[in-house]
Amino acid sequence: MHIKVFKVRIAEEFLMDDQHKVDHFLVENEVVKFDTAFVTEDQSWSVILYYRRFPDTPNFVKETKSQKYSAEDDVLTESEIRILEALKLWRSEKAREQSLPTYFIATNKELTSVAKYKPSKKQELLDIKGFGKHKIENYGEEILEILESV
Repeated sequence: MHIKVFKVRIAEEFLMDDQHKVDHFLVENEVVKFDTAFVTEDQSWSVILYYRRFPDTPNFVKETKSQKYSAEDDVLTESEIRILEALKLWRSEKAREQSLPTYFIATNKELTSVAKYKPSKKQELLDIKGFGKHKIENYGEEILEILESV
């Protein structure tokens, strides 16, 4: 098992870049356990990931970011807005339960992409930019349940 430490700064000019680094790492590794702590001195989250590397096998194909679906500046329909609101409410509750910032669960862009794409299976969540194995294992079932209920 390996250990990786990330510093995720909450200042707006750093947040997305730091989050992308964590997301990229999560796609390429299997997280076994994680710990977080808020560092008040520099207003950042310290994220410690205990992980295993995915095996290098011929069957493992990494998708490029351009192949994944991402709702850019798409206009949402009324039903998609209802889905997005339900997903944001779920995300807030989940973040509160786990004592994590909401963007650790999913970013607004990721939730918007889910609302537009409307996956019906966990495998389809992999088609959405920002969703890797870790996120799908932890939250996939709940996200699909929300999509079915709204």
